[in-house]
Amino acid sequence: MSTKNLTLIVIGVFILFLGGCGCNSYNGLAGGDQEVKNSWSNVETNYQRRTDLYGSVIKTIEGSANFEKSTLKDVLAARASATQIKVDINDPETLAKYQAAQGQLQSSFGRLMAVAEAYPDLKTTKSFQDFQAQIEGTENRINVARQDYNANVKNFNLKVVKFPNNIFAGIFHFKEKAYYKADAGSDKAPDINFNIK
Repeated sequence: MSTKNLTLIVIGVFILFLGGCGCNSYNGLAGGDQEVKNSWSNVETNYQRRTDLYGSVIKTIEGSANFEKSTLKDVLAARASATQIKVDINDPETLAKYQAAQGQLQSSFGRLMAVAEAYPDLKTTKSFQDFQAQIEGTENRINVARQDYNANVKNFNLKVVKFPNNIFAGIFHFKEKAYYKADAGSDKAPDINFNIK
């Protein structure tokens, strides 16, 4: 066997090896990307469930003739803002905006619920009681969905940065995805005040 033939065989084997690695890396990255997208969809689904539940309780509260309207308006404005933001999971900035809007909605709704405690007729309605039970389950679902999303982001990001996948990630334009982070200030214990007026 001549040196020329041996060189061609070595080059051919090397090209096949690179092709196999490239296909394997691309498929792993593409699969990871789809897992992240699917888990983000689950986060959005659970937030939509919460928004729908909030809408139901808002209607119940609106039916209470003397309820504090300014607090209700804040919730309606926050709800509108939260539903208008479109997230691109490849863009950490849109994810941060979405998270901030959801935090604002949850905060304004918390104030609304605190005010609702001063209305005994409202608290005894069946729809209001049902809502209180459902929202707890929904918040747990949201938390689990965010954890699942972050786990999938971690797995995907590891594929993007580890050698030799990082070479193929660059070639195929796969980039790290943003984590869903804790709301600002959530590391501090909440200031709970039961002195509602």
